[in-house]
Amino acid sequence: MLSSKGLTVVDVFQSWCGPCKPVVSLFRKIKLEVGNNLHFAMAEADCLDILEKYRGKCEPTFLFYAGGELVAVVRGANGPLLHKTILDQLEAENKVLEQGIERKVIKDTVLSIEEESISQDQEYGEEDEVVSLEKSCTLAIIKPDAVAHGKVDEIILRIQEAGFEILTNEERTMSESETRSLYQKRSEEEIFEKLVQHMSNGPCRLLIISCTENDKDVVAAWRDFIGPSDIETAKRENPESLRAQYGTVMPFNAVHGSENREQANRELGIFFPNFKISGSEADKEEILQ
Repeated sequence: MLSSKGLTVVDVFQSWCGPCKPVVSLFRKIKLEVGNNLHFAMAEADCLDILEKYRGKCEPTFLFYAGGELVAVVRGANGPLLHKTILDQLEAENKVLEQGIERKVIKDTVLSIEEESISQDQEYGEEDEVVSLEKSCTLAIIKPDAVAHGKVDEIILRIQEAGFEILTNEERTMSESETRSLYQKRSEEEIFEKLVQHMSNGPCRLLIISCTENDKDVVAAWRDFIGPSDIETAKRENPESLRAQYGTVMPFNAVHGSENREQANRELGIFFPNFKISGSEADKEEILQ
């Protein structure tokens, strides 16, 4: 079924909570609107070993397949986001079928991180987390305020649509010492203690990202994508940026980005000390500099 022509949306649910009835109704409505190239299926996580990672979670997960490949993931019964993702992915797949353009395939980090870790351990040893890419990376953080407001999936979808590749996606609650180290350059500012309290007060998402275009400066591209740190400035100067769209009041500006390459390397070292990038020696030297 996953190889059926068009787009297939799989509702992964738990036996103890069942499929989400409002979402089933939404699927039926959209199916009537768009026609034959859209298919829906339901999969009980407890019955399929490959979905073991989804067990024990109270929210449903929706996996989007085209041509047998995973092209999008939505977590939670977010009707507007599901509706938008279905229409966007269906439009993209129709272009693949009609115009022969390349299909954009993704990996669901929930399923792939452990597999990649096992593969890397076998090749490089247990102490290293290695990404075999000749491209630079940076740290991106979805802050506790955005996580608490249920905006993680929307933000991740926008990150992927903007051409960033998510290499690692980890939910973590920062310790106070990690937060102080992260913002050490702002230690003399009046807002510093408020930042520390906010960032260590709940779970956030730590992402390692790169650009799908190898020659693009990921640090600068990410800074431009998230917008100015001040929310009102972001809304005025870059209204489509993540901070303009998801920030509320300082310091709740939804996302974090490193200011430059040196800071990006330092921050990656704080949260992912064993993370290494494989590639040519020249690439490594450039990244370290």
